[in-house]
Amino acid sequence: MNVRQWMGIAWPTFLTAALLEMLVFAMVDPGDLHWLGGQPLEGSRQMVYTVAFFVFWAVTALSGALSVWLARD
Repeated sequence: MNVRQWMGIAWPTFLTAALLEMLVFAMVDPGDLHWLGGQPLEGSRQMVYTVAFFVFWAVTALSGALSVWLARD
């Protein structure tokens, strides 16, 4: 893939991740999050929001890259 295709994937996925992060910011209080064992999540609120943003970005970028790869002739 060339740079133009990568930018065609990266920019929309960045915007999608930002939108998803706004939803997380509005709906989730990181202070209320717990691990599966019931222990509270260590770390700051900012860390939770940052990790969530990068996870959203990575997942949507993978989805976009897979779509471009599958659509190639």
